[in-house]
Amino acid sequence: MTTRVCLYEVESYILIHMVKTNYKKIPQYLLIEMAQKDNLQALEELLRRIQKDIFGMFSHICRKREIVSDLTQETLVKIAKNIGKLHDNKSFKSWSNKIALNIFYDFVKKDSRAQNSISLDSTDVPQEVEDNDGEPLEKCLASELGCKIKNCILSLPVNSRVAIVLREFEGMRI
Repeated sequence: MTTRVCLYEVESYILIHMVKTNYKKIPQYLLIEMAQKDNLQALEELLRRIQKDIFGMFSHICRKREIVSDLTQETLVKIAKNIGKLHDNKSFKSWSNKIALNIFYDFVKKDSRAQNSISLDSTDVPQEVEDNDGEPLEKCLASELGCKIKNCILSLPVNSRVAIVLREFEGMRI
């Protein structure tokens, strides 16, 4: 009697057992499965991969870097604690974004100083990433335009701001 082995199971077995120390090469869907089976190294690699995306999303909807860092950390902890509750690996990105948004909404509701993070009165200009290409005038205009766009986004109500960030910066459909 021959036994049929799913190609997916073979691929999972090879990657999990043969690549014991290099988690950077393992596809995300397998890292999720491994993390759900309490593999801490897989969970660590998975969180490392999504950390920049979550930080970026928060930095578009909140001005203060320390608040962005706190929200990012809280989101990563919640993802780590609840990874076992994820039923469909394909929905990981939307699931993790939902956790992040819920944490942000909780922050806005709970923190009486939430106005400080979205205040229009603040003159703090977020630090921009340097572009080593282009002429100084082009850089200046691009930087100024970027600041104006970010300030316009920050002036919107929270729900509108979140929708724009998810659509334009995270590439999600609304």
